Amino acid sequence: MVPLADLFNHKTDGEHVHFTKSDASDSDEEEDGDDQSNTDLDEEGDDDQNNVELVEEEDGDDQSNASADEQSTVENSTANPSGEGSNDEDLEMIIVREANPGDEVYNTYGTMGNAALLHRYGFTELDNPYDIVNIDLTLVTKWCSSKYSHRYAKARVSLWHMLGYSGCTSEDAEYFEISYDGEPQLELLILLYIIFLEPEVYDKLVCVSEDLVGDDDQDDEQDTIDSFAKVVKVTRPAKNGVEKLPDVKKLLQSEGIGSALASIADIRESLYGSSTLKDDEEKLRACSPVGERSIYHSLVLRVSERKILGRLRKHASSWPKTKKRKHT
Repeated sequence: MVPLADLFNHKTDGEHVHFTKSDASDSDEEEDGDDQSNTDLDEEGDDDQNNVELVEEEDGDDQSNASADEQSTVENSTANPSGEGSNDEDLEMIIVREANPGDEVYNTYGTMGNAALLHRYGFTELDNPYDIVNIDLTLVTKWCSSKYSHRYAKARVSLWHMLGYSGCTSEDAEYFEISYDGEPQLELLILLYIIFLEPEVYDKLVCVSEDLVGDDDQDDEQDTIDSFAKVVKVTRPAKNGVEKLPDVKKLLQSEGIGSALASIADIRESLYGSSTLKDDEEKLRACSPVGERSIYHSLVLRVSERKILGRLRKHASSWPKTKKRKHT
């Protein structure tokens, strides 16, 4: 809890103020030319070491950029765990957007989806553009086992890991993120590609898998694409150009992978029970955000996630269909 900072509620992409850390000793040097540390000030009885300063944003000032967006107020105000240097910081409150008289002034807790907001702070936001849906790796394995066998699914996932790929991790769980617009995580598409490999191609890939693993981590999408291009060279040798980015990504947007995504989305949505999205939307409209707070925010999360799954299905269904060959 930070005095004054805790007065502000969160609003995604609509905040009026940001909280950032500042070096109190630097401020002292600028204002007074005093080189004494905050420790010295403590000995003199100065109790204002944790002042919250309201700083007016100037033209061209980029203090309110992404670094403040990506951290919550709680994280920004956390003291050094070791206890050292905790007297060297003030908390600055920077105005980033004007507010009219009578308007509520908002802070931001970070760019988080509804699941994170509900888990950490106990509320959600309607139409949150940072909302996502998590699909567990175990759910993908379950789908694969139902289509082939458990042994088949385990072997394909093992090869995917062997090649250096992984999903997001949280405690002991591994999962994939589906973005607000229904875009699936790239690593999920690569896993599905490996699942659909013909047995002889799969065996060939297993034999050379150790040679395909690079020393560098896959830090961004381009790194993952470059890594997958090596897999493509083994599994789909072509006369020219298959390693190029547009061609490689096109391989991950096949009819088979799109169909698999739709099936996985259905399994994920079945976890909500027998009610439909329309049922949940009607319940949400009839629910009071004040009198039925817990139910209301649970429904907001539920409706948002089901809409994202719908966008995932639509996204996958838009991929080109495989043309059937005509028999002569």
